[in-house]
Amino acid sequence: MASPDDGYVTAETAVVVPALVLLFGMLLWGVMAAAEHIQCVDGARAGARAAARGEKEGAVRSAVRSVAPRGAAVETVREGEMVRVRVHARSTGPGLLTVGLSAEAVAMAEEGVGVAAGAGR
Repeated sequence: MASPDDGYVTAETAVVVPALVLLFGMLLWGVMAAAEHIQCVDGARAGARAAARGEKEGAVRSAVRSVAPRGAAVETVREGEMVRVRVHARSTGPGLLTVGLSAEAVAMAEEGVGVAAGAGR
């Protein structure tokens, strides 16, 4: 004899499983975007340290690109004794799910610090 509840489990599963898969995909995308943003921050920090040491522009870009996400754009600006490095990238994802990521790091140039410390001796 058929029960009045027959078929409900199948219908609920047909709705819940795709919703869970979509939720899992969105969570995975969010974690990947956060990880790429952290890579941008680390790349900017590495570039600022390299620029503060007085390394050439190519070495600064190489330091940034070794850490930053693939395809990241690097901008280095010197403002007096301060060096500012900005990193811009796009997150991975299909079509409209890509978002712009950016990070900035600032460091004080070390050339003047070493000269001033050695001048008093």
